[in-house]
Amino acid sequence: MGISKYIVIAQHFRKKKKEEDNSQSPENMSDSDGGCCRCCCSFIFTLGLTALFMWLSLRTSNPKCSIENFYLPSLDTTLKNPNDTTLNLTLKLENTNKDKGIKYDAVKVAVSDSQNRNHVVANVSVPGFYQGHKKKAKKNGTGTANLTVASQVTSNNGMRVFWVDLSTSVKFKIMFWYTKKHKIRVGANMTVNATGVKVERKGIKLKSMAPRMGSFCVVMGSLLNFLVFSLLHF
Repeated sequence: MGISKYIVIAQHFRKKKKEEDNSQSPENMSDSDGGCCRCCCSFIFTLGLTALFMWLSLRTSNPKCSIENFYLPSLDTTLKNPNDTTLNLTLKLENTNKDKGIKYDAVKVAVSDSQNRNHVVANVSVPGFYQGHKKKAKKNGTGTANLTVASQVTSNNGMRVFWVDLSTSVKFKIMFWYTKKHKIRVGANMTVNATGVKVERKGIKLKSMAPRMGSFCVVMGSLLNFLVFSLLHF
């Protein structure tokens, strides 16, 4: 009985050693390495998707700006006394963000004789304010016009082209906190007729001259996630 017991114990250890050797075989090690690789790729893919979703939820869109009304009495040929130095305009600001408010600093509008802004006709300032998400606001502004500069702008059958430039700084409100300030500067040409009002019936959209990089970032992020996804199924 004693010898049989030792034989059973020896067979047990031999079997256990054989299992350990099999577990360390190249085939099993290869499967283990493959599983680790898939796990790492899956983690990177998940991390990339999380970063993309966070970027999409936290990214902000600048407000849309336009000039809805414009009147320069000094150019109105129907007036008997066209020496009125006032300039009146209505500014429209639209927050297109779905869940982010915008806090504006003072909104400054400059009307010049050209895009180079060599000679300023008038400056108009609108006090800062807060605008909720998906809200529109119309702000009236009045400035003092330089009649000499306004009259020197080239007239073509009573039509004069001015450059309107808007600048301000904004902070975006995301839930309970504000982002840092972002500078905004947009502009557009505006044609004014012989009665001193803008020719276009619709609002004149003011556009930024800076290149937009948002679409490029989205494309590159999507491409990166596609490559990782492909590696997972390789």
